Amino acid sequence: MSKLPLEGLTILDCTSVVMGPYATSLLADLGADVIKIEPPGGDIGRAIGPRAADGLSALSLRLLRNKRSTVLDLSHAGDYRQFADLVARADAVVTNIRPSARDRLGLDYESLRALRGDIVLCTAQAFSSCSARRDVPAYDDTVQALSGMSDTYRLRDGEPAFAPSVIADKVCGILMALATLSALFARARDGEGQWVDVPMVDNMAAFNLVEHLAGFTFIPPDGDAGWPRSLSPHRRPHAARDGWACVMPYTDEDWRKFLVLAQRIDLVETDRFATAANRNEHDDEAQSVIAEFVAARSVREIITDCASIGVACAEVRTLESLLKDDYLASRGVIEEAVHPEAGPYQSVRLPFDFSRTPIGHRSPAPSLDTDRR
Repeated sequence: MSKLPLEGLTILDCTSVVMGPYATSLLADLGADVIKIEPPGGDIGRAIGPRAADGLSALSLRLLRNKRSTVLDLSHAGDYRQFADLVARADAVVTNIRPSARDRLGLDYESLRALRGDIVLCTAQAFSSCSARRDVPAYDDTVQALSGMSDTYRLRDGEPAFAPSVIADKVCGILMALATLSALFARARDGEGQWVDVPMVDNMAAFNLVEHLAGFTFIPPDGDAGWPRSLSPHRRPHAARDGWACVMPYTDEDWRKFLVLAQRIDLVETDRFATAANRNEHDDEAQSVIAEFVAARSVREIITDCASIGVACAEVRTLESLLKDDYLASRGVIEEAVHPEAGPYQSVRLPFDFSRTPIGHRSPAPSLDTDRR
């Protein structure tokens, strides 16, 4: 059997809620030996949302799979000595505990480096650990607000809002995993460990400004901040006769073909639709043409007609329908599993396909160590 991609790495997971556990779940799914260090009573994620058994919530079944768990109170000397023994054998420590608490619990870089000289420490919290705001509390909603994410909804809809997903937690969780692996690669190259800090507000601001810096990219500014296409209030799925559909002619050639299909020959030669820049300026009209095309057809007809000219389109699926989707089923994205305590459940695999070192569901989420509660 081929080894898993990260087999041989040991990660100590001192994280909680979503962001940190998601980061370490990626490392665990990729084959690292992830040991979750839980406080007495367990990670708060064990109690969030529906639960099949005590300490085994739907969230924890996903975020704790392929991990081991041990309960340690790092404020107690005896437990910290056990933790120190683990650090001495680990490659990296990952935590989203705030800096002052890290210092108090011996999770700061200097303390960990004294236990293993080449340790990698990955930390994450709202603001930089090296800033005056290091201990400001933050969660997904507040980071969306602080990073400009909520303001993009104001620019589009007139009022700020939150994304209907814990997007800041998940994006920053992915970046924590990337940062940890990058530091471990550097250590493999030169033998030196290091501390890598992933402040959420900084990283989500950078994430949002990839396209939304827009005109402010230039000095002096050449236009407003905000990407017009993303912020158009008309950019949304449209109602068909029997559902909702997304039709997306993208290139200039796509639009010419689509306008012929939609029997809007009158618009084929107009400057308003000739280029992407012009279409962005007249997005309300462009979207109205798409809406009229969609409204006159069934979802199946829309997909068939758009496919015939090579224009991107898609039906709008409900979350529940994903569980019955033929493509996702053929890919094994949603798997059925049986937990020894929680019973049968559905698990969403990490859908990476390695040609030589395939990954998969190796072990279910560990129950909390009842002897240490």
